[in-house]
Amino acid sequence: MMNRVSKPILISILIVTSLTAAQAQQNETNPSAGSELGWRQLAKGLSLGIFLSPQPSESGDSLIRVLRIDPKHFRLRLLNSSAFKDGHPLTARQWCLKNGLIAAINASMYQTDHKTSVSLMRTKLHINNPRLSKDKTILAFDRQSPEVPLVKIIDRECEDFQIWKKKYGTLVQSIRMISCQGKNVWRQQPQKWSTAAIGMDRQNKILFMHVSSPFSTHDLINILQQLPLNISRAMYCEGGPQSQLYIRNSSKEYNFVGGFDINLNENINNSAFWPIPNVVGVSLRKASSE
Repeated sequence: MMNRVSKPILISILIVTSLTAAQAQQNETNPSAGSELGWRQLAKGLSLGIFLSPQPSESGDSLIRVLRIDPKHFRLRLLNSSAFKDGHPLTARQWCLKNGLIAAINASMYQTDHKTSVSLMRTKLHINNPRLSKDKTILAFDRQSPEVPLVKIIDRECEDFQIWKKKYGTLVQSIRMISCQGKNVWRQQPQKWSTAAIGMDRQNKILFMHVSSPFSTHDLINILQQLPLNISRAMYCEGGPQSQLYIRNSSKEYNFVGGFDINLNENINNSAFWPIPNVVGVSLRKASSE
């Protein structure tokens, strides 16, 4: 969502290649029936996982989509509409096609100006928001020396951000979901919505996660920890109809999107991809580059 007030939403997913509703229902009773479920390799160092949630959602397909990225083969890029003259928000797909990206996901929630992140967001060349908020997690990449990981999710509760921030050129702050001790730190609440999130596993691979069906964030974290993701840390990026994950390779493209408030007296299905101002993208890493 664009602000801190979370509302229940119902998802409508629009994808180019994915499971149909009938396949999802079949797999719920017979998980081995669908070859779509589980991990599939898209390229060396890049895999797409589709998993049926062990806890069914009250609506939607109950599927969890995860893009697993090996930073040794692919690099992350933060793209901001505020960094370009006459820049404006784009859909995740448009960000990819315009900038030669393989994938993109929401970078974080944004303010009412439709440009500025709610918390710290910067690259070496551009500052979208200089303000460090109370939120505990910062996604860090574009490392300044080979002594640190290529990508890191910094947890301010157990790591000194004043030290770590000097080691990376790009910083994206957002709300913590899983702590450095592996704990679910999101309190339970009645609201349910779709979610876009970024995490890391215990092998330091990056996880772009899009959950179309509405779950409370507390329940979703528990679900993610039960799946074969080996997840270690995670941070919330966006929810509702703004949440997107786009992926493409040589033969297919995948486009996932969130939906509207379940309690509104209107058509709750969303088939439109909202322009978003800030994305974290994925591009192929050159052999000689950091």
